Amino acid sequence: MPATPPTPAPPTPPQAGPSATPPKPTWDPRQPVVRPFPWLRPTIRIRLTLLYGGMFLMAGVLLLTIIYLLAANALSVGSEPLIKLVDGSQVRVTGDTCPDLKTPGLNAEQANRILEQCMLDQRAQALGSLLRRSLLALLGLAVIAFAFGYAMAGRVLSPLGKITRTARRVAGTDLTRRIELGGPDDELKELSDTFDEMLDRLERAFTAQQRFVANASHELRTPLAINRTLLEVHLSDPGVSPELQQLGKTLLATNERSEQLVEGLLLLARSDNEIVDRKPVDLAEVASQALDQARAEAQAKGVELRGTRQPAVVQGNGVLLERIALNLVQNAVRYNAPDGWVEVTTEAQPGQAVLVVENTGPVVPAYELENIFEPFRRLRTERTGSDKGVGLGLSIVRSVARAHGGRITAEPREGGGLVMRVVLPT
Repeated sequence: MPATPPTPAPPTPPQAGPSATPPKPTWDPRQPVVRPFPWLRPTIRIRLTLLYGGMFLMAGVLLLTIIYLLAANALSVGSEPLIKLVDGSQVRVTGDTCPDLKTPGLNAEQANRILEQCMLDQRAQALGSLLRRSLLALLGLAVIAFAFGYAMAGRVLSPLGKITRTARRVAGTDLTRRIELGGPDDELKELSDTFDEMLDRLERAFTAQQRFVANASHELRTPLAINRTLLEVHLSDPGVSPELQQLGKTLLATNERSEQLVEGLLLLARSDNEIVDRKPVDLAEVASQALDQARAEAQAKGVELRGTRQPAVVQGNGVLLERIALNLVQNAVRYNAPDGWVEVTTEAQPGQAVLVVENTGPVVPAYELENIFEPFRRLRTERTGSDKGVGLGLSIVRSVARAHGGRITAEPREGGGLVMRVVLPT
């Protein structure tokens, strides 16, 4: 059986994997999406405004065209001159509307032609003036119509804005929020009530799940503690045979692994809730404590611990934040290469603090990064036994980061290993 090398065929996909299946983006629903030009975003309000304004503009253009055609027709009907000059008539021109009539020596025919041309010019000027003033009035009314349509669309869509804000808060693990939309019993209120009912069911389901995990973890602690005590007492007996001692050590290691699993489940159930009681915590101090706890294991595996840690104060729970740093450092030490290193850095940035844990190790395909944050999932193995942990470390890290309003991302290093970046708001 050892001479069956054709079985490792699965490693071939990593060549096309990173380019064909990029890592999934990490999106924090509590943070609104920032766009470079928000006024160009085709929102429903903008589209309704354009619809209202466009309909008014089309109606105005149609009305203006009808008025213009009616005025032109009325003027064309009365365009025939009402008077004509005959030879021997004496006419005195008193206005400046038709200055050519003041030319001396005009006969009757010439004066009639000039008079007719003047009437045509006056008709064209009247129509042109009517068209210009109507267009200016239409333009002003169109601006008013678009502004009024924008205001009315905002008023009509304000319930949708409330629904969106509530949904964003709910997506941030705050299932206690409700829309409770008032007003008339229309489609928007029906949508709001349906959404509230869905939130009620989700809250009951999540609460029951967390209560079950917490209760089960607490109930499992007692028998595991009893087993550990009995095994330790058994191993302390000097008259025990070597075979029983080896068996006792194996059972004690298995019991310890079960205790770690129970503690991880309890912490995972607790960290899914948003942190309410927050205190100032320095990520540099938290990272240093995590390094001190993992130093013995790193020295045993020949892994170098290094990095510079600048002060980066956040508001949160110190115990849970220390768990983030410890889990990341332990994972980086355990999944490392011989004579490798782990670099832990902290940095304060505008409005946020960053904890980065970078390590050497095996090459990690980009398409597998999202799976490592799932409970009981490991790289290239699913729900399998391992002496490196219980498969909850990164799940706890992600839950704790989300509970603090932050996020965690993983990137593969060139040459092998990972770069884990935790960003928390200050």
